[in-house]
Amino acid sequence: MLPRWTRAFTHLSKLPSFTSLESPKGFSTIRRRSFAAVAPAAADSIHNSFPTKPSVNLDKMFRSKPCSLALPPDSPLRVEDPKYEGLKRIVLKMMLFYSKQSRSIRGANVIYRRVLSQVDKPAIYEVFNLEKTFQTSFSLLVLHMWLCLRRLKAEGKEGVELGQYVYEIYNHDVELRVSKAGVNLLLTKWMKELEKIFYGNIVAYDAALLPEATREELTEVIWRNIFSDDGTSKPDAAALRTVQAMERYVRREVSCLSLTDKEAMFSGNFMFTPLESRSPDPTKR
Repeated sequence: MLPRWTRAFTHLSKLPSFTSLESPKGFSTIRRRSFAAVAPAAADSIHNSFPTKPSVNLDKMFRSKPCSLALPPDSPLRVEDPKYEGLKRIVLKMMLFYSKQSRSIRGANVIYRRVLSQVDKPAIYEVFNLEKTFQTSFSLLVLHMWLCLRRLKAEGKEGVELGQYVYEIYNHDVELRVSKAGVNLLLTKWMKELEKIFYGNIVAYDAALLPEATREELTEVIWRNIFSDDGTSKPDAAALRTVQAMERYVRREVSCLSLTDKEAMFSGNFMFTPLESRSPDPTKR
């Protein structure tokens, strides 16, 4: 898997970061930030000369009890199908707007927007101390795609079919982004490479969550797929705490998604766990 990354990103490494490219309508974008690819959690003496945000205590993160990620009924972030009446509804029905396939495609678009929104946020790079590059952004995108596809698969054939729509939207989006970055001559070749990376990562994540797998296996898979860029099979001491924090994040999201009801998943009315740091509420202890 690592050699494949090396081959693909030898040519793609000069691209802008994945999420800094123009996003589809409704998707948010973030600017490129400069972070060490993998660095100790504590700031060094150079960083101390600049204003910084409060440090993140990785050892305390992602240890809370899992809960449903479904958005509450009154959330302004919910996306609902328009409720038309009369002649307009009849016409839309004749145009198959309310068909199962049309509803699935609309739901898949919202699901992909939730995935991309989490990967777009600066917080995920700040918390896990990741440099904002094409490789890290793409790897995080694949990770969150896997989280959603795994949950949808648990709903049986209907979920697998919806997952296929989500994958097709993802694949089209990746192709547009890579093309807009200037990779046109060898676009087909690199899309095939990225597809191999996608499925390789998916298989590795699935294997790391099998009942017989050890806890360390998921940590090692996350290190190889997201953090490592030099071919090492295990994180060094400086990076281990960060990788373990992401391993807890992934396991918690798996549990939270399993608690998220089918309707929320199929409509896309859920949100991944926010990673932005919040100021403590002085009224609560």
